[in-house]
Amino acid sequence: MDPEHLKDLLNAVASHQTPVGEAMERLRRLPFEQLPFATVDHHRSLRCGHPEVIYCPGKTASQTVEIARRLAEKNACVLATRASAEQIAAMRTAFENVEVNEAGRAVLVNPPAVVEPPPGQVYVALVSAGTADGPVAEEAALTLRSMRVPVKRLTDVGVSGLHRLLSQLEVLQQACAVIVVAGMEGALPSVVGGLVACPVYAVPTSIGYGASLGGLSALLGMLNSCAANVSVVNIDNGFGAAFSASLVYRQVAKTV
Repeated sequence: MDPEHLKDLLNAVASHQTPVGEAMERLRRLPFEQLPFATVDHHRSLRCGHPEVIYCPGKTASQTVEIARRLAEKNACVLATRASAEQIAAMRTAFENVEVNEAGRAVLVNPPAVVEPPPGQVYVALVSAGTADGPVAEEAALTLRSMRVPVKRLTDVGVSGLHRLLSQLEVLQQACAVIVVAGMEGALPSVVGGLVACPVYAVPTSIGYGASLGGLSALLGMLNSCAANVSVVNIDNGFGAAFSASLVYRQVAKTV
């Protein structure tokens, strides 16, 4: 249950539109619900600002669907990441309103509307170095969508053609946070960090030739960035970067 749903429920009880017994039944499974194969955290949105997200690897398709169903009862929007083809097919069958991002291997049950950044309002910039980094950027994009964060995207603007990035300085410098997704040597976040006055969340990807070592070279390069505003998440972790950037957005949006 998220803060808005809880507020609506309490207002409904206070105005006698919802009986106390019905409200207690709706709150019965807070803060968590024990299933045979999972303990579903219905309280996470109230604590952390976002409902529990389903990490699909290691779960069967039926387990994934059941967890999503229980979460959807308490939270309108449910995000599942790293879903297999079988899990995606099962989610599509189980839920009427579902959006699948095939490239990002992510599923959104009851997806909110896409939020376009209004002129002059804050947003998160999502930058990817190359087309090959797209799947990780797509995971970040759907995570931001699930948290109702306005996003502006810059795609294929890596350092091998730096003029492409520099032509988008206004987009970068007006963002409240920037997510930079890059593989190979992982240089792009340092460049972006030197251009903006906001947090930069660097996402190393497992894209690159042999010496990239499955993203380890990009990870180490980003960890050694000389730009002081760059923080680094794990390899291919578009979700983690988007989650952190969304929290920055929420704090900034409160003050404008």
